[in-house]
Amino acid sequence: MERGNQTGTGNFILLGFSDDPDLQSLLFCLLLSMYLVTVLGNLLIILATISDSHLHTPMYFLLSNLSLADIGFTSSTIPKALRNIQTQSKVITFAGCISQIYFFVVFGCQENMLLTVMAYDHFVAVCHPLYYVSIMNPRLCLLMALGSWLISVLGSLPESMTILRLSFCTNREIPHFFCDLPEVVKLACSDTLINNVVVYSAAIILGVFPLTGILFSYSQIFSSILRISSAEGKYKAFSTCGSHLLVVSLFYGTGLGVYLSSAASPSSRMSLMASVMYTMVTPMLNPFIYSLRNRDIKVALGRVLSKLVTLSERSFA
Repeated sequence: MERGNQTGTGNFILLGFSDDPDLQSLLFCLLLSMYLVTVLGNLLIILATISDSHLHTPMYFLLSNLSLADIGFTSSTIPKALRNIQTQSKVITFAGCISQIYFFVVFGCQENMLLTVMAYDHFVAVCHPLYYVSIMNPRLCLLMALGSWLISVLGSLPESMTILRLSFCTNREIPHFFCDLPEVVKLACSDTLINNVVVYSAAIILGVFPLTGILFSYSQIFSSILRISSAEGKYKAFSTCGSHLLVVSLFYGTGLGVYLSSAASPSSRMSLMASVMYTMVTPMLNPFIYSLRNRDIKVALGRVLSKLVTLSERSFA
C-alpha cells in the first residue's frame, strides 16, 4: 500500500454497522434510544445521590462518580455515530479521531479505577464494619475519587499522543462505529512497536492492576461471608456488594469479549458487536442494576422524579 501523508493532514472513514440504506433509520433510532436511556438513567442516579441527604455516604458518592463516567464513556462515541448516520457521512477528521480515542480511554480507565475503589469500600464494609466510618471518611473518599480522575486523565495521554508519530497508508477505513485504538494502529504504515508497548503497558497498569485489586477485595469479602454463622447475616453481607459484583462482571466480561473476538476472528464483525456491548449496553444497564436492587436509590429516584414532575407542571401552568 502507498504511504500516506504524516498524520494530522488526513481523515479516517468509520465503516459503522451497515451500508444498507434501509437499515439506517432503524440504527439511528436504536442508537438514539439507547443513548438517551443511558444518559437519563445515569443522570437520575447522580441527581438522586446529590439531592437526598440519606445518600451522602461513601458508596453513593462513588456511585455518582461511576454514573458520570458512564455518561462520558458513552458520549465519547455515540453522538458521532448518530451524526454520521444522520448526515450519511462516514468521515472523521484526524483531530476528531485522536480526541475520541483519548476521551474513550479516559472514561474507560475511570470506570476501572472507580470499580476498584468501590470494591475496597465493600471490603471495608464487610470485613471491618466497626472501623468503616473512620476508614472511609469523607476526606479519603474525595482523595480516592480525585486520584481516580487524575490517573485516568494523565494515564490516557500516552496511548493517544503516540498516534501522532505514526504515518498512515491510503487505506484509512476503520471497521468500527468509532475510532478504536487497536484498529487505528493497524492502519499505520510506519513502525508501531512503541505504540504497542505503550498500549500493553497501559493495559497492565490501568486494567490488570485494578482488576487484581478487585479480585483481592472480593476474595477477602467471600472469606468473611463464609465465616458468618447465620444465613440472614450471609445474605445481608452479600447483598451489600451484589450490585457492584454484577456491574464488575458485565464491564470486564464484555471487555474480555472485545479482546477475544478481535484475537479469534480475522474479520471485525464479531469485534464490532462485542464493542457495542462494552460501550453501550453496560453503561445503559448500570443505573437499572443499582436502582432495582437498592431500596434507598429507588426512594430517592421517586423523590427526584416527583420534583421534576412538579416543576414541569408549574412551567406549563
